[in-house]
Amino acid sequence: MKFKLEFDIAPFASKINPDGKLFFAGSCFSENIASLFEKYKFDIVSNTHGILYNPHSIARSIFDCVEKRTYTEQDLFYANESWNSFNHHGRFSNSDKKNCLDEINKQISKAHELLKKCKHLFITFGSAFIYKHIESGLFVGNCHKIPQKQFQKIILSKEEVIDQYKKLVKNLKEINPGINIVFTASPVRYIRDGVAENNLSKAILLQAVHELVAAHEHCFYFPSYEIVNDELRDYRFFEADMVHPNQLAIDYVWERLSEVCFGSGTKELISELDLILNAASHKPFNESSEAHKKFKETYFKKCDELKRKFAHLDFGKEQKIFTI
Repeated sequence: MKFKLEFDIAPFASKINPDGKLFFAGSCFSENIASLFEKYKFDIVSNTHGILYNPHSIARSIFDCVEKRTYTEQDLFYANESWNSFNHHGRFSNSDKKNCLDEINKQISKAHELLKKCKHLFITFGSAFIYKHIESGLFVGNCHKIPQKQFQKIILSKEEVIDQYKKLVKNLKEINPGINIVFTASPVRYIRDGVAENNLSKAILLQAVHELVAAHEHCFYFPSYEIVNDELRDYRFFEADMVHPNQLAIDYVWERLSEVCFGSGTKELISELDLILNAASHKPFNESSEAHKKFKETYFKKCDELKRKFAHLDFGKEQKIFTI
């Protein structure tokens, strides 16, 4: 008997290698997946502008990195005792204007260099709803707790999303002809917009993505949304708010992603890394015992062996734990 819907996912035409450079942009679910790639020591850049939900703001953040835009004082505003950018998440806000700009521009500069070399760019859309700042006319990525009456809420059309991303894809291919773009839709339900409205929003995003993928051979769709909402399809895979997928769901999405995007060499490396990471978190009964010293020595050597095979790996943290 079958107790859940299962479906096939098309394997990536271009697999992710152990030393692959990866770029992530979009919603909080994008950060959840990016953190797992970071755990396994991939070279990544994640959300250079912080968490963003709507396609317009996500595209603008990537355009900034493609163009290596430099933000200036004119791009900031002061509110709630901090300097802020409407294009950035609140984690960039700072009571010191210079510190705010320095962090913004440092992230863009770093991301620009990685974008020129990375093989895979993951873009995760959250919502088709967007807020327009009435006074400035700007579409914002974050309202920074400014009163809602200062914004107009709008839902993007499928055509608006497609038009903007056609331009973005063209610009990305100009600076990095070998880049692959993987679109996903966040499985998070944005019920603050309303349940029916959230479904409408997701429908717009999914239709736009599928048309973009059909029109560009180096663009792909990974069905995070369908995995959580159709394959898992149970509230036990969500946090207490019944909106955000829990760690069990995130780990399952990672497992499904691994099946289609990793070659055999990458899968083998991750298995080796799991052994080392689990060993590093091991709590010994008797830390001074000979058995534990041998255990530490064994895994210290394992780190060295993997470093010789994969020069990009950094085991500084783990080898400090394994040092006798």
